Amino acid sequence: MDKLTEMLKESSNTIIFTGAGMSTESGLPDFRSKDRGLWEKFNPSELANVHALVHNTEEFTEFYQFRLSEINKYEAHKGHHILADWEKSGRIKGIITQNVDAFHSDAGNENVMELHGSFRVFYCHTCKKEYARDVYLKGTSTCDCGGTIRPGIVLFGENLPEDTFRRAEIEAKNADLFIVLGSSLSVSPANMFPLIAKEHGSKLVIVNREPTEYDRFADVVIQDKSIKEVLIEIDQQL
Repeated sequence: MDKLTEMLKESSNTIIFTGAGMSTESGLPDFRSKDRGLWEKFNPSELANVHALVHNTEEFTEFYQFRLSEINKYEAHKGHHILADWEKSGRIKGIITQNVDAFHSDAGNENVMELHGSFRVFYCHTCKKEYARDVYLKGTSTCDCGGTIRPGIVLFGENLPEDTFRRAEIEAKNADLFIVLGSSLSVSPANMFPLIAKEHGSKLVIVNREPTEYDRFADVVIQDKSIKEVLIEIDQQL
């Protein structure tokens, strides 16, 4: 922990990379976990795609309104707010995230690169008009143009956001310290960013409960503490 604190103090360009472990510490269940209510009501593998949006619109909408209602039961935790404070003070430059819950933005981070989109914005699949998430949660699912309102996340069958990935690649290349928080680093192509950073001279830190395939490239690996514990302890030391 002391080493990581010193690395942060010495860094002039720190980038944070977050995965599901960051969100589960808020209490939010992992989307893939089958021991949760989501799987009791729906089969996500059949509904989280463009085909369901177009051909099974009613169930698609019910599924995502349910997902949003589940997310709204939770909120950004202390660790999210510490990262927001660090960005405001210039301690970190930005966050690359695999998560779609928008907790980083809720906490106050501004330079957030959401690799898979997020539930922060909803828009019409046809005319692209944007809607607030509270409007969608209240049951509005049809746009004025007659199109279907959908979440701003990347569905199976859709291309990943090129602009976001390009920004994230630039940030990773420029980083002198790259910190992974709560990701198994097993999902491609998102898992390329830690290696991009390392290849361009950055120090690499991985904080994750389970080992990752990239641990051997890391300068620091922390597995015995939660993300919140790590961030709170470092924040106090800083």
